[in-house]
Amino acid sequence: MSVIVDCQSHIFPREYAELLTRNQNSLRTSGGDGVYVIDYGGVQRFRLDLDDYSPARKLADMDRSGVDLSVISVNIPTPDMLEPPLASEGARICNDAVAELCARHSDRFVGIASLPLNDVAAAIAELERAMSELDLRGVFLPSHVDGVPLDDARFEPFYARAAELGAPLVLHPTVPTWAGAISDHSMIPMAGFMIDTSFAMLRLILGGAMERHPQLKVVHPHCGGVLPYLMGRVVEQTEVKRRGREHITQSPRETYRRVYLDLVSPSQLAVNFALDFAGAGNLLFGSDHPWVTIDAIMQYVSALDCSEADMARILGGNARDLFRIS
Repeated sequence: MSVIVDCQSHIFPREYAELLTRNQNSLRTSGGDGVYVIDYGGVQRFRLDLDDYSPARKLADMDRSGVDLSVISVNIPTPDMLEPPLASEGARICNDAVAELCARHSDRFVGIASLPLNDVAAAIAELERAMSELDLRGVFLPSHVDGVPLDDARFEPFYARAAELGAPLVLHPTVPTWAGAISDHSMIPMAGFMIDTSFAMLRLILGGAMERHPQLKVVHPHCGGVLPYLMGRVVEQTEVKRRGREHITQSPRETYRRVYLDLVSPSQLAVNFALDFAGAGNLLFGSDHPWVTIDAIMQYVSALDCSEADMARILGGNARDLFRIS
């Protein structure tokens, strides 16, 4: 029987939530006793209830849905959004908590690391610790680093080291730098997240990081956001009009073929298109638990028109290869 791996599943350590309340820049967190409000500079607020992230609840939901193993990460806000002294401390707290949970349930969880990417040298050091000492299997990469785009030259040493270590970069949305334009009608989580990860992925391609580091592995979540739907336009701009090619030699479409898409989407049409666009070899089952029920995504993935072998790849085979799951 195929092993089912949920590639997008989140936890939130209490110690990290408490650390967030000490931060004094534009990211402010209030509350306590397991319930918090996180304010992103006045443009977006999220309620954080640590009970939602209970490991016991996660394991019960996995059992109910037939998920054998989950790739866990600490949800946003990422440590890079914190003041520098807190960023490194926050990353260590996150990674130690993920590693402890993985060790306690080694047959059910593997983890990926959070990094203080606002200090690249510290981020590389923490990446090395996470991979060598904590046995984490990749990196949680926000769609921007406290406002700095992912193709900024300062991140080049980080991408080089991640490629050398074989650490997959798992993109994840955060509140966009342009969130003020869509702060009403719940448009930030509704659409802004998907658009911002697509900008981030496009920057990794057009900025040349993907070409300079051909061993770099990237996961673009939520069926690739909007980028698969726009890829024809991207290619028309770069290959026909010859625009945006300052840092690339390959077609963006060819580079994007290296990227994995996870299938977290509340749409059968989107999941179907992801299969048509990327092929079964580049798809990963994921749920975004606890924000989305595992069964909600499973019903769409299970309805894909593909062979039994391809379904096995999507549900777990690809993830086992990518995240080195035995």
